[in-house]
Amino acid sequence: MNLPNALTVGRIFLVPLLVVVLLTKFEGRLILGVRKELVGAAIFGIAALTDVLDGYLARRRKQITTLGQRLDPLADKLLVAAAFISLVQMDLAPAWMVWVILCREFAVTVLRSYAHDKGIAIPASPLGKFKMGSEVVAILALILGQDNLQQFYVIGTIALWVAMLTATISGIDYYRRYARTTG
Repeated sequence: MNLPNALTVGRIFLVPLLVVVLLTKFEGRLILGVRKELVGAAIFGIAALTDVLDGYLARRRKQITTLGQRLDPLADKLLVAAAFISLVQMDLAPAWMVWVILCREFAVTVLRSYAHDKGIAIPASPLGKFKMGSEVVAILALILGQDNLQQFYVIGTIALWVAMLTATISGIDYYRRYARTTG
């Protein structure tokens, strides 16, 4: 297994750890003397960083593999879904907004997989990458804004609205691009 794929697998293994940290009630909200929110944000931040690194390293080292192309989007979806569902459980994100984002995630994943099976490539769009960036900002800020850090919560809420809107628009764009390729 090459380094980019190992980073992707590592991201998948961080998902359950993130959920445990976010949803477990720790004594005094501390984990080994560190605030639970900081630990959760660090885990999510490291996982999000692996998403940037694995693609960069795969392209730079010419180590793009079919396994990596299949695992990377799956790892992204697992991470984002777990984080958003945890935020809903923690009453930090409205369930309806998370539902819209996650429906788009799974609809686009199904579409891209179906297109791939037909020999049609639908690469990630710049709008989709912007959506992912706004999701990362929203999740990090909402985690950090959990306890008396109002400025983070406000930033997270704004980023969540941006993520939801760009998710909707980019989802429509993916289906439009697919329709153009199939005539």
